[in-house]
Amino acid sequence: MLIIPAIDLKDGCVVRYVQGRLDKKIYSRDPLKTARHWLKAGAKLIHVVDLDGAFLGVPKNLDKVKEIAGNVDVPIQFGGGVRSLEAIKELLDSGVWRVVLGTKAVLDKAFLKKAFLKFADKIIVSLDAKENVLSIKGWQKSYKEMDVLTFAAMLKDMGFGQLIYTDTLKDGTLSGPNIKAVKNLLKETGLKLIASGGISSLEDICKLKKLEKQGLTGIITGKALYEGRFTLGEAQACGA
Repeated sequence: MLIIPAIDLKDGCVVRYVQGRLDKKIYSRDPLKTARHWLKAGAKLIHVVDLDGAFLGVPKNLDKVKEIAGNVDVPIQFGGGVRSLEAIKELLDSGVWRVVLGTKAVLDKAFLKKAFLKFADKIIVSLDAKENVLSIKGWQKSYKEMDVLTFAAMLKDMGFGQLIYTDTLKDGTLSGPNIKAVKNLLKETGLKLIASGGISSLEDICKLKKLEKQGLTGIITGKALYEGRFTLGEAQACGA
């Protein structure tokens, strides 16, 4: 099971949000240095999010993302404000390994189908949810036309084999992941899953590790790493 460190970007800095709200803490003003730190610590994949892009609908930290992708020898998974086929292509051409789609994927099914046909497994959809209701536009709005399970089933029908799931109520809180929701999503969809939100301890990781046989392929963790709750190496040992 992959342990994936997160780099959340706001105004060019590495920050962390709590339930979609900025907690005012800046962890680094040098995202490339942070990415190199995770590489040195043993990261096999780094998850980068443009928070400005998520709110505004267009990536605003592309220079930082491209700098990371061009100078760090580990796959970079990036999302935040990506809402066109051209933007996906630009990111992939710049060295990003995989592009994460959120709001645009939820609101525009025709776009999502085109993106999947064109880029296949070079894109992945992130389902961000609050109590089974999808969150969009930087988690500031709710999308109630389709619940998480229904949307995930639609993704499977399109041909997707994997998705990212984030419990927005847990994200950044260090209160533990929503294991029940992760289990249910794995069971009901049969999709592979990367889980995110609330991871606070090695115990949390060990609990999630038990879901690997059901299809949990990785977890994204940010605040717990930045706050020193555990090291990346310790987390990887639990997930091995």
